[in-house]
Amino acid sequence: MSDDLPVTLGFVCVQNAGRSQMATAFAERERDRRGLEDSVEIITGGTHPADSVHDEVVAVMQDHEIDLSDRVPREVSTTELESCDVVATMGCSTLELDAENVDVRDWALDDPHGQDLGTVREIRDDIEQRVKALFDEFYPDEP
Repeated sequence: MSDDLPVTLGFVCVQNAGRSQMATAFAERERDRRGLEDSVEIITGGTHPADSVHDEVVAVMQDHEIDLSDRVPREVSTTELESCDVVATMGCSTLELDAENVDVRDWALDDPHGQDLGTVREIRDDIEQRVKALFDEFYPDEP
């Protein structure tokens, strides 16, 4: 991937209150760690956003010193998603985009809402690895 063309990553689920929030936070951290602030844009949202990020998600992300307590789920538009290079859905979306240049990937993750913290941590860890792998795919030579 060329350094002069920014990559836009989208992370989407229905409520934008769990999986997509975790993916976005890990992507932001990975972008910062790799010094890619000018090269990677991140979009997140939901098709039917919740009022707040799920409490259990906020709790397990604190294990990684990531605070999601001030994040607010938001609706994402088709136009926003069609501007992405990759859109990762979390396993709950019926998302259909007409844009041929968008790589839509369904990560098929379990919903953390209402799960015990151990289960939510497993989902979190899976998301973290998927986000790292996505960055490795686009920026294999970055630290």
